[in-house]
Parts: sequence; C-alpha cells; structure tokens
Amino acid sequence: MTSNAPSSCCITGVKHEGEPQGARGLYLIPPDRSTKRAVLLLTDVIGHRFINAQLIADQLSVNGFLVIMPDLFHGDPVQLNRPGAFDLMAWLKGPPGHLPDMVDLVVRDVIGEMRANMGCQRIGAVGYCIGAKYAVRFLRLGLCDAAYIAHPSFVEAEELRRVGGPLSISAAQVDSIFPAPKRHESEAILSTLGYPYQINLLGGVEHGFAVRADISKPNLKFAKEHAFIQAVSWLSEHIG
Repeated sequence: MTSNAPSSCCITGVKHEGEPQGARGLYLIPPDRSTKRAVLLLTDVIGHRFINAQLIADQLSVNGFLVIMPDLFHGDPVQLNRPGAFDLMAWLKGPPGHLPDMVDLVVRDVIGEMRANMGCQRIGAVGYCIGAKYAVRFLRLGLCDAAYIAHPSFVEAEELRRVGGPLSISAAQVDSIFPAPKRHESEAILSTLGYPYQINLLGGVEHGFAVRADISKPNLKFAKEHAFIQAVSWLSEHIG
C-alpha cells in the first residue's frame, strides 16, 4: 500500500464559511454550462455535502471547469469531528456501501454520464484523502485523463502502478497516512510509468490540510491555497 488506511486524522478539521453555488444532490457547478473540460471531484469521507468541499468545487468552477461532485457513500458520510470512540474502519466496512466495490459503481456511472450525455471530452479527477484512491483507480484511458490528489489514503501500490495519465500529489509533512516512506514509494512507482507526475510537500501542515485546515492560521491558509493552485495549474496543463 502506497498510503495507509484512513485514521482519525481523516475526520477532523475546521468547517469553513461560505455560500455554496452548485446544484444540490449530485453537486454540479455551474449547472448550466457546457464545456469540454470537466472535473470529477472525489471527496474525503465527510462527503459531498460538506461546505468545505462545495467551496472547493465552486472555486474550480471559477477557474473555468465544469465540476461534478457525486455522493460516493450512498447518503452515509462521516460527520466532521466525530468523538474519539468512532470506529472509522467499521464504517468503511459497513452498509450501505463505503468500500471500492460500491464506490467504484458510483464513479464509473458518473464518468459514463459525463462522457455520453454531458459532452465532457476531457475529465480531470480531483481526490482528497480517500477520494484520492478513486482518482488513482480511474486515471486510465477512456475514464479520466489526468488527476490531482491531496494527502491520499488507502491507495494500493498496484492501483498506482496501473495509472494511465498525468498525476499530481500534494503531501503534508505531518501525515501518518502518507508519511515519507510512502511518498518515496509512490515516487519510485510513478517514475517508471512514463507519464508526467508531480509530488509537492507542504511543510508545517498535517493530513487533511487541503480541505479541513484552520485557515485562520496564516501558514495553514497559505498551504491550503497553494494546494488548490497546484490542482488548477495541473488540470489546466493536462486537460486543457
């Protein structure tokens, strides 16, 4: 495994403030734009109704992408800052469907809809935490054309070896899920594949910073914004 299994750091953080602009349900921003370049935003376990994720989707739209952010967890995401007794691994294994066999169905169906009925010619996957696993899994010919991920969790080495396009990674200095040995393993794998890749390490930040950072602290705000700029730059280069 090139990143470890999710842990308590995957469900803690700070809720941000703002007014989301996208259509609810299948979060779509903007709901009336037809574009050839699109982003499939794959969330952490807090899910697609989390305001922080919706604000990221809105900002991707401002930068010229059609953004679709589906419900990966069948209406059963994890609440932010659950008590310490919460068993995240039990949630992953429990109904109604949080493991790859069920999440893959959602992602594949959404990509099919984007390709067949929405006119999306180039699709970039953006994945945060466990969403990064699915960005990696679907980065291949005919599915997604490029991907950006931040502080990935639960990514298997074999999944990374099957990557079929450009991949960019934002990593946190303090991260038990994606620590230095896992970063180095990921780099070693990506260097053999022949596709463009990038791994940026942000110092002084922890797992989850690209979504759930306390942006009242200047260094964390800078890191979060830098990660977002990395995503936009990468997608602009590789999906047009």
